Amino acid sequence: MTAKAEEGHLIASVEPGSIADELGIEAGDRLLAVNGQEIADVFEYRYLLVDEEITVLVEKPDGEEWEFDIEKEEHEDLGIEFTDALMDEYRSCRNKCVFCFIDQLPRGMRQNLYFKDDDARLSFLHGNYITLTNMSEEDFRRVILYRLSPINISVQATNPELRCRMLSNRFAGGLMDRIRDLAEADIEMNTQIVLCKGYNDGEELDRSIRDLAAYIPQLRSLSVVPVGITKFRDEPERKLPKLDPFTKEEARKVLDQIHGWQKIFLEKYGTRFVFASDEWYIRAEEELPPAEYYEDYQQYENGVGMMRDFIDDVENYLVGLEGDDRKAKVTMATGVLASPFMQALADEVSMKFPGITVQVKTIINNYFGPHITVAGLLTGTDILDQLKDVDLGDRLLLPATLVQDGEGVRLLDDITVDEISETLQIPVRIVKSDGMSFVENIIS
Repeated sequence: MTAKAEEGHLIASVEPGSIADELGIEAGDRLLAVNGQEIADVFEYRYLLVDEEITVLVEKPDGEEWEFDIEKEEHEDLGIEFTDALMDEYRSCRNKCVFCFIDQLPRGMRQNLYFKDDDARLSFLHGNYITLTNMSEEDFRRVILYRLSPINISVQATNPELRCRMLSNRFAGGLMDRIRDLAEADIEMNTQIVLCKGYNDGEELDRSIRDLAAYIPQLRSLSVVPVGITKFRDEPERKLPKLDPFTKEEARKVLDQIHGWQKIFLEKYGTRFVFASDEWYIRAEEELPPAEYYEDYQQYENGVGMMRDFIDDVENYLVGLEGDDRKAKVTMATGVLASPFMQALADEVSMKFPGITVQVKTIINNYFGPHITVAGLLTGTDILDQLKDVDLGDRLLLPATLVQDGEGVRLLDDITVDEISETLQIPVRIVKSDGMSFVENIIS
């Protein structure tokens, strides 16, 4: 028995009103076993919770052990959160993908930012996309045995030789065998392709879309996102392959390619299946599709339909408000990608509240380079540099996507929201990605 198994798993919190709460299980207790079995990781824990009748062994801080016989609904959770979400060590990625964003980070940032995760358990827990190349045969077997679904897979290419080259992993070519096995086990999957010019675009993209679509409906969706390229990529000492961003015309060709496949799939399967991330439409200077186009937003976290959903949410929230004569001057800072949409939405707020003036300041990402345009990768350094001489009015609004570490206060370069507020001498508010937060932080 390992030391970790002997000690069990430390409980960080218990949800009020949950089964665990009613039983008197508390933060600081340790879970020792479920049904007499020690728990190796979250895979086993979730699997053992499926039954309607379970036995749970917990150790109190004073060393006393409590055993509970629990009757519950099938799949019902106990309401326990652990200090380590995986209940085990995180597993790092052994690939060296040609497009890896972490390989393009500047030196001297927080050490945790350089950790490359490719852990299947994070796909199950948090929706992370994994390559399947860093899984042991035992882990893959457990995904099927425990019915862990959906699993999110980072494909890049279905051409075995090309995938091996893009991931710099000679074992990466067996992807489609893995997908076949998952589909046969009725495990649901979502997939993504990070599109790199000169690698997996053009005919290779057609091949990948065609190959993956063969596993509909178990394979539910495919997103295509453009590669992110920082200014540090071309530093000679990094020895990274040459990658260029997609131009406006190239983005339009990618959209045409995807839209062509969508017509085929919609007629054949009743789903568009493959979707382009919002960035393609913005790069191509094409209008975002309506909400119904995105079906059930299965690829939302990959930036597919995120902007459309946000626009609709803001406009729907505004409909329920009655304008008045309140007055304020508000500044909102965001990245290049979202800036025109934020200004248009802010103008709609001002139309209903004529005394509210909103200026949207577009922050150029000098820290990572101009090809990085999303708000989530803005730094405090760039925000301070570009707003220091601006009349910001009564308050500054920043998007919640740019704060890191779950603290809600720290940006990628370790500058905090409080430091931004103090330096610029203005109250700073963090705006969540929903209509109510956007409107209310502007008007009140």
